[in-house]
Amino acid sequence: MAKEIEPKLVSIGDYLKLDRDVKFIIPEFQRKYAWEISHCDKLWTDITDFIESDRRDPYFFGTVIINCQNEDSEFKLIDGQQRTTTFMLLLKALLMKINETLENMVNDSDSESLRRGLRERRRNIMSILYKVDPEEISDEPNIEKDSKIYNTFDNLVNVSNQETYKEELTSIMRSLNYVDAESKAIKLPYKQKDNKYTNFFRNFKHFYYNNELNNITFLNRFTKTILEECQIIRIKSWKVEQAIEMFNSLNSDGMPLNDSDIIYSKMYAVAAAISKEDEKSLGEKWSSLVELTNDLEAKKIVGITSLLNQKMYLHRCLRKETINASGGVDVTTPGLRNYFTNLNTDLIRNPINFCNELIILAEIWNIAKDNNTIKVLLNFSDNSKLFLASYFHRFDSYFKFGEDGKIEISKENKEKLNEKIDEVAELFLRLFAILSLVDAGYSSSNFKSFLFEEELKLADDSVPFEEIIADFDNHINKNWNQEDLNSRIMDYDKNDMVYLNEFLFAKENNKQLIISSDIDIEHIMPQSGKNKDVIKSDAGMDDLNMFNEYINKIGNKILLEYDINRSIGNEWFRTKIATKIADKSGYVDSKYPIAQYLVELYKNNSKPYWTKDDIDTATTKASERITKFIFGK
Repeated sequence: MAKEIEPKLVSIGDYLKLDRDVKFIIPEFQRKYAWEISHCDKLWTDITDFIESDRRDPYFFGTVIINCQNEDSEFKLIDGQQRTTTFMLLLKALLMKINETLENMVNDSDSESLRRGLRERRRNIMSILYKVDPEEISDEPNIEKDSKIYNTFDNLVNVSNQETYKEELTSIMRSLNYVDAESKAIKLPYKQKDNKYTNFFRNFKHFYYNNELNNITFLNRFTKTILEECQIIRIKSWKVEQAIEMFNSLNSDGMPLNDSDIIYSKMYAVAAAISKEDEKSLGEKWSSLVELTNDLEAKKIVGITSLLNQKMYLHRCLRKETINASGGVDVTTPGLRNYFTNLNTDLIRNPINFCNELIILAEIWNIAKDNNTIKVLLNFSDNSKLFLASYFHRFDSYFKFGEDGKIEISKENKEKLNEKIDEVAELFLRLFAILSLVDAGYSSSNFKSFLFEEELKLADDSVPFEEIIADFDNHINKNWNQEDLNSRIMDYDKNDMVYLNEFLFAKENNKQLIISSDIDIEHIMPQSGKNKDVIKSDAGMDDLNMFNEYINKIGNKILLEYDINRSIGNEWFRTKIATKIADKSGYVDSKYPIAQYLVELYKNNSKPYWTKDDIDTATTKASERITKFIFGK
């Protein structure tokens, strides 16, 4: 009869000690190694507190769940990868400290007992981490012999689709000493100090440099305690779905998976149960999805969890689950994990198709991220993404998967898609610009309820887009007054509208606008600086309260490149508008339309001023420009 579950209470030493042909595997669906110094500190404190308490009962470190489906040679870590990896890093740091201590110890009778203990600890750790018989290990550190042993490390293989630095643990484990490990450590670009290292090396370094390990007695006792007196419950399962179900229902001391990890683990279990081909295909697709969304998330567009949320909104809309019993719109939403793993499991029961849906949506966002209207819109609210994605669903057929499994879109379809993205983003921009101005929040009926109702049309490609435009026009004109919004913009002091004003100014004057990542909000009349009194005088404002009020009016703010803005700092207007001031760049070097306009406007003025009247004029023009856009005129 086939085995199903085998729970066993084991010491950390016995848990990590594997037979020669056995490996720990971190599966494709697992998250990356995410433990940080704070987690390692807690682990260390838990062990030292246990030592100091002088308790007789072992210390318990929770449950580890292992899938042994591929015979018994692969221990796939369903729950426990964070702790297992950290235990290995800790043991390696302890081994290096023990080696250094043995090399530097005075050889006398008083220290002989400690020396014997450290030799035993050394043998124990090396036999655990490198699957070598204790008798093959020398009493004292030996560079040649130890190097050969260290280079055999293969206890853990990481195939996670989300882990960028899969070989970092192996590199540390195969290092002869700390200097060797540090020389081979991956250095992250654009990071400083310890932030330049991966979590693997940072945590290893943290353990290695713990001052308590300089005490030989503590080093010996701590190592013995972690190996022999700390325990976990190891649960082996020979059915992957069963192992994942156990993980979902148990709490442990490990780093819990988030909703997207749980959903993917379910998809992976289904694919593995169908065939090896499906399991491999899903792994490859998810890996490419993670790679794409990592880049999109870094640009603050979407991550995998965001995509899943958007798909939940879409499928609830398509299935009319947002319509309540009385025929009205129900704006409440279930939890993401609950929706996919309990309420609508059919979506992930076909994991390849569902993963393809996510890839297509991610590719659409990858195209949308370069659209200026989208860039301006996303400065207002992320909630727009949920409903934009439902509209994007109309264009899934623009994408095809090639024989190699890679996704493709024709040049013609890409151009069409860009046009569709632009026109729908403009509608949402009008609505969310209002949200930024009025006192009501997103959850009010004029926003959330309207969007839930309109989503039924957005997702339905049989509904003409002209009908959706008419809905937005009617909704805006029915619920808001142009004069009221105009007065609100005149008093507006936040930054969202600065992007919209620049965007509309560029369209109005047929100017090119490229909203880049190195953008800054520039106050034409600066708020502070050594010339503040002169600036106030130039602006025609002696009253400090009036000055502070006018600083943040929309007519006093424009977009400017970060480096230009930082170079001109709090200079007065006539300095900023100049062609060049020593090594500093002024507005003349900016690519943003309003800055260019100001340079052109004042180029023949030898001593230009930026006054209260100028701010009033610019604010009035901005207000008229924005309200005209909002009301579709």
